[in-house]
Amino acid sequence: MSGHEHAVNLVPNMWDDNVAESMSEPELLQYRSNLLGSDKRVTNYGGGNTSAKVDSVDPVTGETAAVLWVKGSGGDIGSMDLGGFATLYLDKLNHLKGLYRGVEHEDEMVGYLPHCTFNLNTRAASIDTPLHSYVPFKHVDHLHPDSVIAIAASRNSKAITAEVFGDDIGWLPWRRPGFQLGLDLEQIARENPSLKGVVLEAHGLFTWADSSKDCYALSLAMINKAQAWLDRKIDPALVFGGARTHALLPDQRLRVAERLMPVIRGKSSADQRQVGHFNDSSEVLEFVNSAQLKELAELGTSCPDHFLRTKIKPLVLGFQPDQPNVDDVIEQLDAALEHYRADYSAYYSRCKRADSPPIRDANPVVYLVPGVGMFTFAKDKATARIAGEFYVNAINVMRGASSVDEYMGLPEQEAFDIEYWLLEEAKLQRMPKPKSLAGRIAVITGGAGGIGKASAVRLLSEGACVLLTDIDQASLEATVAELSDVYGADQVDGFAMNVTDEDDVIGAFGYCAQRFGGVDVVVSNAGIASSAPLEETTLESWEFNQSILSTGYFLVAREGFRSMTSQGIGGEFVFVASKNGLVASANASAYCVAKAAEIQLSRCVALEGAVHGIRSNVVNPDAVLRGSKIWSGKWKEERASAYNLDADSLEEHYRARSMLKRNVFPEDIANGVYFFVSDQSAKSTGNILNVDAGHAPSFTR
Repeated sequence: MSGHEHAVNLVPNMWDDNVAESMSEPELLQYRSNLLGSDKRVTNYGGGNTSAKVDSVDPVTGETAAVLWVKGSGGDIGSMDLGGFATLYLDKLNHLKGLYRGVEHEDEMVGYLPHCTFNLNTRAASIDTPLHSYVPFKHVDHLHPDSVIAIAASRNSKAITAEVFGDDIGWLPWRRPGFQLGLDLEQIARENPSLKGVVLEAHGLFTWADSSKDCYALSLAMINKAQAWLDRKIDPALVFGGARTHALLPDQRLRVAERLMPVIRGKSSADQRQVGHFNDSSEVLEFVNSAQLKELAELGTSCPDHFLRTKIKPLVLGFQPDQPNVDDVIEQLDAALEHYRADYSAYYSRCKRADSPPIRDANPVVYLVPGVGMFTFAKDKATARIAGEFYVNAINVMRGASSVDEYMGLPEQEAFDIEYWLLEEAKLQRMPKPKSLAGRIAVITGGAGGIGKASAVRLLSEGACVLLTDIDQASLEATVAELSDVYGADQVDGFAMNVTDEDDVIGAFGYCAQRFGGVDVVVSNAGIASSAPLEETTLESWEFNQSILSTGYFLVAREGFRSMTSQGIGGEFVFVASKNGLVASANASAYCVAKAAEIQLSRCVALEGAVHGIRSNVVNPDAVLRGSKIWSGKWKEERASAYNLDADSLEEHYRARSMLKRNVFPEDIANGVYFFVSDQSAKSTGNILNVDAGHAPSFTR
């Protein structure tokens, strides 16, 4: 397969001497780490680690001490700051060699690492610390580049390493990260002083140098050398055995995702509510459309960082782009999932140790769909997205390894021993308790207005993913950007939607399905208001109120209901209505009647939804002026005129009218929304909650 000349996609050197010249050694380490972690071909989120041995002043003795700065536990080199590094006395780390009792006692060495802490640093040292401690160079990078792992995961990886790198890079057989691997790295580096690094079988790349800049440049040079070699060797037409099928058109792929993802989500959320991510990148499509898809997928992933995120292997769905048979896939999904769970349980039973943690959720993380792409599901959106990114890395590794040699997944027992490593389990147990709406997905209409935005903030703060919809695209984009800065782009998105347009509403729920995997919560909040005496109310005004507050709410309820029933895991509707739906106001017949219809619609949803575990309730605001769009136009002036007041006095009028003499704000309505979507109200449906500071005529009865 040699002789194929293709464009080489090299990782660029982004080091800027002007930026680096004034930096301290720890700052240079952070700079180097962030540059390396910015490219997923170099290492994925949370993967790899970097270090520097820095002379530092001991805060107690005032003397100079050699200190290892190394990525701490749970960090990400692409985004970490200096606080993400653990700092340890190098001499104390060297003393640990005398305490080491052999590979059978690897895990106990982690317990000694806190005793080596420099300057009371609270960042916990990771299990990879020994891999950096004993290499006799000041700077060390340990990375998981796709190009190098493709070589490391080949059956003949030792020989290929020598062919690609010559005498510059050594090779070590697979060993689980830990103290012994640190000693192995020290030995090969000391015995071969000309080596610039090492390929670890089925794992990744180590490089070392005596300056941050040199270490960075060396890492890139080795990664790019591997990539250039692979590109010369690989014939694209023969990758993965060639194409077996074709990709659907982009819009067709999205339609399939929108149908399948909610169903998969519902069937895989028994142990933990899942959030989904869809990826139909060219790398994914090349793999899922290939002749060797099932064969390679069954072998599982190689690099430990990959399968810790993705499970040892994915589930391939039997979709046929030529038909396309979505209904058949849905019909066969229960059997496919049952087979996968049984296979995973058998893997656990074969490999478990006496002290292994209990089996975890046996559902797949990665679903591969020929012609369509890849779905990944996890406890939250970021984890699902990152799992997908890791599997793309695994695809790239399989692409290289299977093209130039024979791809080798990690041996099953080794994979299990890492997946169920007691140290990993301890890390999982230390994670904070999930927030009350973790794994929930909400659609909020009128999301750019005061009540909609406040409701989004309330639900996002409790861990939900939120899709905001609004007819005002500029305000919607600004709101999504603002909330993304606070809660992260994974958690919030927007979709411009007119609730009176059936295609818009269908499109919004479809988008939510392929963006997050489905929907659990619908907050129907889009609103307008108009005021006029009955004899002056035009048919146009009447129909405008009905189109949004009645028909629009029906369209949203219908599509939300369809999505929830396709999942089969229940759901919550909250209709943000008005006290005007209970008590008529003068000069507002069109608005009051439409709001009354909205309340009745909520009751209908409650009646039909109960058998599906779907609840529906109403929050009735009154006089929420601040931040509300409907009060920024004529409605405020019209309501003031109805009470013979000037517009600026209206808020005080409503406060004084209330029984509690208090104003009502968007955040107050958002608290009511949260109550009805949370488990606090799990036994409530068909109810109305007035949030109006007390308005006796609106008491429900």
